[in-house]
Amino acid sequence: MTACSFLPAATQMIYDMQLQHLLHGITFECPPQALQEKQKVVRCVLEGKQYSSIEIDRIFSASKAQGKSLYYVDEAVLGEIAPDVIFTQDVCEVCQIDTACTAAAVANLPKQPQLIALTPNNLQDVFQTAITIATALGAEEAAYPYLSALQQRIDNIIDTLRLHRAAPKRVMIMEWIEPVYNCGHWIPFQVAYAGGIDMLSNPAGDSIVTSWEKILKYDPEVLIIAPCGFDVKRSREELHLLTQKPGWENLTAVKDRAVHIADYDLFTQPSAGTLVDGIEILAACFHPQLFSVPDHLQHKTASLFQTKEYV
Repeated sequence: MTACSFLPAATQMIYDMQLQHLLHGITFECPPQALQEKQKVVRCVLEGKQYSSIEIDRIFSASKAQGKSLYYVDEAVLGEIAPDVIFTQDVCEVCQIDTACTAAAVANLPKQPQLIALTPNNLQDVFQTAITIATALGAEEAAYPYLSALQQRIDNIIDTLRLHRAAPKRVMIMEWIEPVYNCGHWIPFQVAYAGGIDMLSNPAGDSIVTSWEKILKYDPEVLIIAPCGFDVKRSREELHLLTQKPGWENLTAVKDRAVHIADYDLFTQPSAGTLVDGIEILAACFHPQLFSVPDHLQHKTASLFQTKEYV
């Protein structure tokens, strides 16, 4: 079995389930270990370039309107690998290469690989993709201990919240800063498991542009800033776009110093393991009296008020 993963989340789960010996081709955005060990097959015209939130939104919006993709396949490398299976996705053509682009790239290969689109909508769907991946690689049994361990971590949070009768916090997760996007798909389910409720979110659906006026009226108790594709360091460079908005200082989350920045892969990269990491971090942000951020995840989140960029 020879596989390629055209989305970082699938690559992460393949490694988590100890099946990386079957993986040969990946994307330029895959986890660091994979980038050191596997061949890059999927590239992007924006790779290695630095743009602001506003510029990135404009570039991707224009590309989508023209029916073009910013991603492309290195067909020479793909031909050398000659994969039996390629994992792709159809959740978001902005974030990753989609199945249609992949199908066009493999059309002329002598051996046609099986294309498996992983398109989860909610958190349970994400867990199911681990089984789909393992089964396609001929190792279904690898998925079950992996998922069982993740479920136990979620259960521990739920049990603690129940034991202390913790009331859900009114929260908001931002998937983009300018324009502001709410959160969608599996993220509202992460929020619920962590002891929060995001009434601006779109469970099992796409994230959408959300007006600042609506956010002011909603007035979240806790605000999580996690732009898609940005880590904490990169997000800090864009904080002024929020802190300069009218009414920012009047938000309950700001007054209570409950604004946090987090790496995107805790939320918008749908690997079962990273999403559970995200739940644990959210629980610590929502209910700091009950939970703390695990030591190995400390670098993936920060309080806004601990950043020198905040004025």
